[in-house]
Order: sequence, then structure tokens, then C-alpha cells
Amino acid sequence: MSSITPLRRGQTLRRLSRVAAGPLIGAALAAGAISATVVPFASAQAPITAPPGLASVLPSFADLAERVSPAVVNVSTERTLRNDGGEMNMPQFPEGSPFNEFFRRYFERGPGAQGRGPGMPRHARAAGSGFIVDPTGYIVTNNHVIDKADEITITMQDGTELKAKLVGRDPKTDVAVLKVDAGRPLPYVALGDSSGARVGDWVVAVGNPFGLGGTVTVGVLSARGRDLQSGPFDDYLQIDASINRGNSGGPTFNLAGEVIGINTAIYSPNGGSVGIGFAVPSNLAKPIIEQLKTTGKVERGWLGVQIQPVTPDIADSVALDRARGALVTSVQPDSPAQRAGLRQGDVIIGFDGRAIDRVRDLTQGVAMTEAGSRAEVSVWRDARQQQLTASIGRLDPEKQAAAEQEPADAQSEGKLGLALAPLDRETRREHGIPNGVRGVVVMSVDPDSPAADKGIRAGDVIVKVGGRNVTSPGDVAERVSAAQGERRKSVLLLVNRRGSERFVALPLGQA
Repeated sequence: MSSITPLRRGQTLRRLSRVAAGPLIGAALAAGAISATVVPFASAQAPITAPPGLASVLPSFADLAERVSPAVVNVSTERTLRNDGGEMNMPQFPEGSPFNEFFRRYFERGPGAQGRGPGMPRHARAAGSGFIVDPTGYIVTNNHVIDKADEITITMQDGTELKAKLVGRDPKTDVAVLKVDAGRPLPYVALGDSSGARVGDWVVAVGNPFGLGGTVTVGVLSARGRDLQSGPFDDYLQIDASINRGNSGGPTFNLAGEVIGINTAIYSPNGGSVGIGFAVPSNLAKPIIEQLKTTGKVERGWLGVQIQPVTPDIADSVALDRARGALVTSVQPDSPAQRAGLRQGDVIIGFDGRAIDRVRDLTQGVAMTEAGSRAEVSVWRDARQQQLTASIGRLDPEKQAAAEQEPADAQSEGKLGLALAPLDRETRREHGIPNGVRGVVVMSVDPDSPAADKGIRAGDVIVKVGGRNVTSPGDVAERVSAAQGERRKSVLLLVNRRGSERFVALPLGQA
């Protein structure tokens, strides 16, 4: 099974050598058992050489690698684990199983350990990469490289080992900043402009794959804007320069020697590189790094809305020219969004002068906006564009994310396939619907209908149809007929399920 794998843990050179020893020894023994014919050099065919001038056409990355490698470091961590019923639970077997005694001894003593009792600590080690961004000793790496580490050690290209302290980390972007005190200025590299990198441009990755420090690999920028579903700020660069476990936290350079990405993950069916790697863009990381260096934490802007993607069906139902923007499913009370006049059902198509094409455009834009600043918000409402102004708040830990994405709807065609009933005492009791919820309850759904394909199910409450509140099945029918009269391909429903609301664009093909 293929998977997205963080590039943290790696084999050591010692282990790799043992694997290689068998075939090499076997080849040497075999060589002594056969005779060989030695061909004199004079009679041998001339060696194959490259065409004249080819070396001047193909690029060499040697100067770049020599210049930037001193600023790339190996990051090794040590973490203490205890058999306290937490991270090292003993597997459970049926009573009387011979495995019970075996694993009891293993977990009490550890492999090869003598005299260890229950609760004795064990040490887990891991390795990754990092790069120096300031001559005073600030180092950037991945959060998952140093997560839960008790000790962090960095090793420089010249073999110098230094203890590092954690300055700050941001799990949402997988970025962490360390600090070492070397007693001297250190070589460092600069963060470049990742937005200027084009698909097809050369890139160079330097890092510590499988514990093999100082490894340089070359490839191209394969794609931009990759969403790995790991968080609200996914916007990865995809590269084909070979990166593996242990490359995590290492830099991806452009040909100017500037860092345009922080290597973070690989897509792999076998655990090794298959030419699909992912890096955090430098433009996303820059403000995070600066905040971590300055304050040790990251503050993000907060708008106070829940949003979902705009599908072609939804775009048609609200008379938007194409599927773009972020559809507001709810507005939090006493939030910047509410004070700015944002409403449920608005489509946010612009924020702070930038077009919003995808949900994450809004998520990232709001998060990177300084709290207290004012931002222009362009919304699509009642089939026309309107301008609002929001004073961005600060996202506190207890608040929801600046913009949380609801699952996208699937697309389908066909009749509605819904059996509806008014909300009364009996239907509320049957489906467990609170008294505060208003709308029309779904009694059943045709399994072959678009409603079923859209995920609507019995017990859901239809709150609005076409942007208007409904309180009876007749209201729903009227709004659906109105949408058909306007030759809409779909009608927009606001559906409440156990207190959570989302929009569903229901096709009208055979309604």
C-alpha cells in the first residue's frame, strides 16, 4: 500500500555495510575459483567518451553543493520511553498462552538487557536533517524530527557536534527552530522566494538520508500546491530529487543557492524514494520561522467562519461563473466575520486583495494576517459581488481554526429522492432532534438518488433551500420548483445533522 511517509528515521551506515558485505565476499571467493583472460591495454578498444562540448551543455552542481553544504546539519534526537502502560504496552494474548511469559520478560528487561525491572527507561533514537539560517546558530528543521525529544544534537559537515535547544515549533506547518551556541559565527543559507520557482526548474536537495550525512541529490520541481490532507496549511512543493528517511528538515535549493523548500515527506509504496517528495514552501515557512525565533510561538489570524469547497453544482446554484471561492457554512458569534457582516451562504472569492480559488487560499491568507489588521473581503451574495471589511482577530488555542474545511460533496445526477416531514414532537423524538433546530426532517432517502450520493440520510434536517428558510415539505417543493424555473442545474440545501451544518448542492436533472 502506498503512503505518505515523514522522512525522519533512517538506517545507519553500519547496518548498510553489513548488508553489503555478503555479496562482496561471495564475489571475491568466486573470483579465485575461475581463470580470467587479461587483455593487454594496447589491444583493447578505445574507451567511450562524451561528444565534444557536451560537458559545457550539461550543468554541474558541484560549486553549488560545495557552497551550501557547510550550512546543512544532521539532527539526531534521543527520547526516553518507559514501560508504564503508555507508549510501550505489552501485547495481549489469551490466558495461559506461552507468549504471555515471553513478552512479560521482554517488556520488563528489554532485548539483551539484564536486571531491568518494570518501568525501567529505554532510549529511542532518530535522525533527520536541518539547515542554519542565522550565523548566531538558529537552525530550521521539521517538527516531527524533534517531536517529544529529550535531547537534540546537531552534527556539522566538519564533524562538530553541538547540543541544541528547542526555540519553538509549529505542528500545523511541521516547522521547528533550534538554537546552538558554537562560540563563533556559523555558515548559513538564505530563504528564497518559493513563488518564483517554476515547474521544471532544477532543484538540489541536501540532507542526511539513512544516516548518510552530506548527501546531495538533484532533480526538478515536479508540481506545486500539493495537498496531502495533513492539515489546513497544506501547499507542498513536489520534487523528484531523491529524498528518503532522514532527509526530513533538510533544504531544497534553487540554482542560486537559496532555500525554496523544507523537505518533509515522501510518497512511497515501499518505504524508499520513488521520485515523489514533498517540501514546505519557503514563503509559507518564512513568517513561521521569524515568529518562532522572536517569540518561540506562532500567532495566527482568526476570521471565525466554517467553510467548504465550492463544487460546480454549488457554483451553478448560486449563479457563480465557475467553481471557485470558499462557501461559508457558519459564522461564529462575536467573531470578526460576524462583525464584518459575513453571512451563512456567502461565497468568499477574495481576501486582502488576493483571489480565493480554493479553500486553503482563504485558510492560509487569514492565518498569515496579523491580528488587529483590517482586510477587505469580497463575497458573492445574491448573485452579485459585495465588499466587506474585517478586523482580523487572534486565533487562540480554544478557538476553531481561521477557516475550517468541511468535506467536499460528490457530484451526481437524477431525481431528488427525499421523503420529508414537518418537524413536530413525534419526528423530533424519533430522530433525536433538539427543539432549537428549525426546518424539515428527512424521513427516508432513495438509495439510487442524488440525495443518497450526496450523503443525505434519514434524520437530517433541511434548514434552507436556495438561501431561504423552510418549515414544511411544501416550502421545499416551492423552492425546488423556483430553481427549476430559473433553469438551475442544482439547488442549494443547508442541512443540519446533530447540530453541525453544511451546504449540499442537489442536482435537478430529473426533479
